[in-house]
Amino acid sequence: MSTPVLNKTAVNENARILGIGAYRPDVIVTNDDVCQWIDSSDEWIRQRTGIITRHRAAADVSVIDMAEGAAREALKQAGIEPSQLGAVIVSTVTHPYATPSAAAALTDRLGATPAPAFDISAACAGYCYGVAQADALVRSGAAEYVLVVGAEKLSDVIDNHERTISFLLGDGAGAVVVGPSDTPGIGPSVWGSDGSKWDAIGMTHSLEDVKKLGESARHSDEIDDPAILSATQDVWPTLRQDGQTVFRWAVWEMAKVAQQALDAAGIEASDLAAFVPHQANMRIIDEMVKKLKLPESVVIGRDIAQAGNTSAASIPLATHRLLQENPELSGGLALQIGFGAGLVFGAQVVVLP
Repeated sequence: MSTPVLNKTAVNENARILGIGAYRPDVIVTNDDVCQWIDSSDEWIRQRTGIITRHRAAADVSVIDMAEGAAREALKQAGIEPSQLGAVIVSTVTHPYATPSAAAALTDRLGATPAPAFDISAACAGYCYGVAQADALVRSGAAEYVLVVGAEKLSDVIDNHERTISFLLGDGAGAVVVGPSDTPGIGPSVWGSDGSKWDAIGMTHSLEDVKKLGESARHSDEIDDPAILSATQDVWPTLRQDGQTVFRWAVWEMAKVAQQALDAAGIEASDLAAFVPHQANMRIIDEMVKKLKLPESVVIGRDIAQAGNTSAASIPLATHRLLQENPELSGGLALQIGFGAGLVFGAQVVVLP
């Protein structure tokens, strides 16, 4: 008996970014504000990181709220209705629920039901991971249009008094719509991970630690027992990093990945209109520019100065600002690369919307 031949999904040869959107929270935190919590100075923070301000979301603003704001602008710019979306992808590590996904809630808010929806947990590389998947979905014919959002509320997972990472971080969301194109608009993705450095960036405690504390609290005679309240504060998971390990890895290894993305796209550094790396640290950005030998004609995304490090949101936010300030770059080529906790990385060359 012969095996029946399955129907083949229609294929789009090419995909590209059609529109981009951003959401920046209203609360602006200066370096002087940060120095209320850590023993530092505006001068030290600027010299070491390039950060001047960072945006923080109000208590009543959620990851989904920010994702929605960025998504609606991206859809409007792309000229796409939510009902046309074939998939919704949200890259985040700060959605407060392990399940259900932020993407499912966002899909409902936008009116994109029943589009498939899922989250990506790839930290600062999450947006590039999302673009890689959107590109594959569109070109395979599995979806005509895909919404990719990077959204983070990192202020929920920092201890303002620690100084390895808290002063770097901001909140925000960036989004793009990926759809079919007559010509290639997204180059081959170069992505991967190095789990040997898994603990270089991570949380101070696990959910298991929180669970054990909850069990202790239930056995306490006093619900407001000071010891329990103090322990709750101490066990709440917050971010830490081994700064030197991350810096060396980013500078030496990620420049190689960025070059691989250029090679995979078949272009030279001189062909680029822009370079938009993850906004981790201005010194890392400057070192990558040197190692890639980018000509002065290439515009560098430096949103970190105003927005801080926003993890999965940083590349789309930086791209959005770059296009606002340099609209003539539209249609040019940009190299984007994300890297972070895991350690994970992803890069591709894209045509700017």
